[in-house]
Amino acid sequence: MSYLKSVFVLGLLASLSNVAGGAVLERAAALGPSAVNLGTAGNFVILAKTGVSSVPASAVIGNIGLSPAAASFITGFSLILSPLGTFSSSSQVAGQIKAANYAVPTPSQLTTAIGDMGTAFTDAAGRPNPNFLNIGTGNLGGLTLAPGLYKFSTGVNIPTSVTISGSSTDTWIFQVSGTLVQAASTRVNLAGGALPRNIVWVVTGAVTIGGSATFQGIILAKTSVTLVTSSVLNGRILSQTNVALQKATVTVAA
Repeated sequence: MSYLKSVFVLGLLASLSNVAGGAVLERAAALGPSAVNLGTAGNFVILAKTGVSSVPASAVIGNIGLSPAAASFITGFSLILSPLGTFSSSSQVAGQIKAANYAVPTPSQLTTAIGDMGTAFTDAAGRPNPNFLNIGTGNLGGLTLAPGLYKFSTGVNIPTSVTISGSSTDTWIFQVSGTLVQAASTRVNLAGGALPRNIVWVVTGAVTIGGSATFQGIILAKTSVTLVTSSVLNGRILSQTNVALQKATVTVAA
């Protein structure tokens, strides 16, 4: 059996339990690491510190937040300020857009959310005892990934489509000590009921989702996140610097 197949088989075996003397196999309780608590950062589909930009027209379903930078660093959205000045709207966003210089209580809400984002990053990046270490030497193309904690001491590339397979209650954390790059027109596929809200990518380097690619999960990024033309992300983008959308689609994690 190849190493890559072994990764999937071991994960599958871990998800089953023997009962009735081994005559029946039933699925065990939820597999994978304990969930990462996003706190109030989970109120946003995009949250960043220094800027959020769009090359129109992008499509965002969920709220956008920016702090400590001001609304002038949210570009390409043609913002329309609300009457009370606590948020803006945009034809590209099905949700509210909030910035640090808006009327109260928005500044304090964003300060709390940014703090919660940092706490979530520290938590996810610091989880010990990974189930899988440097699988594929950082090349995830063609793999099927079982629930668990994955650690990479270098960057991660997705040159061809990859599948994340597990139940709707299983969890995944991918600790990436470098960049995360997904090639154009590739997909992160979900199987077995796996949900984007249970998949966390905690990345120390820049994240780039290629043109017409589809990505799944919550990105906790130490630096920038860029979605190239016609790319789709189902999850959240929580960046400690800036987020750039190029006619991209971002939908809040289901």
